[in-house]
Amino acid sequence: MKTPLRLLQLEDNPVDAELIMATLSEGGIPCQSQLVDTRQAFLEALKAGRIDLILADYSIPGFDGMAALALARQHCPDVPFLFVSATIGEELAIDAMHQGATDYVLKQRLGRLVPSIQRALRELDDRAERKRAEEALRQSEKQFRQSQKMEAVGRLAGGIAHDFNNLLTVILGYSQVISTELGPQHPLRGKVDETLKAGERAATLIRQLLAFSRKQSLDPKVLSLNTAVTSLVSLLGRLIGTNIKLVTTLDPTNGRLCADQAQLEQVLVNLVVNARDAMPNGGTLTIETAQVELTRSPVYHLTPLPPGPYVRLAVTDTGCGMDRKTQSHIFEPFFTTKGEGKGSGLGLSTVFGIVTQCGGAIDVTSRVGHGTRFDLYFPNVESDLFIPPAIQSSGQPQRGTETILVVEDEPSVRTLVRDELRKLGYRVIEAKSGIEACLLATQQAGSLQLLLTDVVMPGMGGRELAQHLSAIKPDLRTLFMSGYMDDVGIMAGQEEGTSSFLQKPFTPEVLARAVRDLLDLQTSSEKTGTPSSTSQPTPR
Repeated sequence: MKTPLRLLQLEDNPVDAELIMATLSEGGIPCQSQLVDTRQAFLEALKAGRIDLILADYSIPGFDGMAALALARQHCPDVPFLFVSATIGEELAIDAMHQGATDYVLKQRLGRLVPSIQRALRELDDRAERKRAEEALRQSEKQFRQSQKMEAVGRLAGGIAHDFNNLLTVILGYSQVISTELGPQHPLRGKVDETLKAGERAATLIRQLLAFSRKQSLDPKVLSLNTAVTSLVSLLGRLIGTNIKLVTTLDPTNGRLCADQAQLEQVLVNLVVNARDAMPNGGTLTIETAQVELTRSPVYHLTPLPPGPYVRLAVTDTGCGMDRKTQSHIFEPFFTTKGEGKGSGLGLSTVFGIVTQCGGAIDVTSRVGHGTRFDLYFPNVESDLFIPPAIQSSGQPQRGTETILVVEDEPSVRTLVRDELRKLGYRVIEAKSGIEACLLATQQAGSLQLLLTDVVMPGMGGRELAQHLSAIKPDLRTLFMSGYMDDVGIMAGQEEGTSSFLQKPFTPEVLARAVRDLLDLQTSSEKTGTPSSTSQPTPR
């Protein structure tokens, strides 16, 4: 059964109005008609809306047909307007068409009325479909531009990461060295520690850039969403201050997800900081966890989420809220509503990058003056929870006497690494390129136990160098280091127990632990009792 057409009839002759309705009914066009015969009634009907079609007589006492057409185009520009009149002439009809009328039908020839209306409705549907297609195209272009923007900034972030992390390695490394040598009572100790903190903040900024561009390495584990929230409650309480009430509502079924613990915590901290800033005069911040069954994909995603079970993390504030224009930009890199120097514009970009990297999506609900709610959805996981191993206190860095070949094209990083390893008793041979390292290794192959090499270097990179040296000394262990997050997978194809990866920036303490751990790790040949040249340290 067809839905009745909502018809507005401008007609002062009831007999003609009934004849028109009978013609439409016989033609299979059911209508709900509203009959008006004055300008005021016609205008009120237009303003009320809910009209699918307008049929108007040209000659209405005290009201000109062209004036009616002008009002209709002003208030309902997309609604078809047909003149049905006995007095309109051909010249007037053509003029009316130029002014926006859809068609005209003479009352003496009402047989044309049904085909004319059907054609007008088809054209209306075609225009609506064209508009939907154009809107879909605009949205697609907008998403494409956004993805291009994120990809461009992602390439920028990946490009600067290596050089910037080299600088941070030197800053953090020497700051830690100086801090240790000065001792806790030295008057300059506080200034050195502030330098360390600044370096760590810079490293965090790089991680944020890489997280939102989805270029940061992940260490995903099966985690409890409740545990992730409760472990941060005390920190979050300090972040929001005393004028904001923190409320947590946890899922009684304790939903699980697969995510990187540190990045999941970063997501929560970023959302809480944003919520705090939206409530300068205080309010309530609510964090909820739940397991839900999604029937539609959330709005903000890289690929639509299929229906099914998901774990939801919701963060709600009672702050100032956002208008639609602001909401349309919130996940764009470097977009911020905060004052200069108060925000980098990467907080929500980072959240989006991490959530989508985990296979999730986001919904945002906000009203100006009524607060904001972020709903984050992650795929539900049924696997057992990851139980982290107990951390043993390392105490003083372990020393050694093994021979290490250090290959790094950045002089300041090479000098730092060389000096710190020599302090611990290691014999260090250094090279500034892969080719130079090959020459040195050929001369001293028998004494080498470890290759410590940067991954990205001019000429010969770290992986190619490791492959060359493994032919000379098969049991040589390799510790790769890099400022590129993508280089974490560099160890693919390496024999288990013979290689490891050190992410820049790192401190001397982390360097010492990584070197010692790899040297102490038994290779498969040693486990089976096969003699290895690394089983005994080479005398210096």
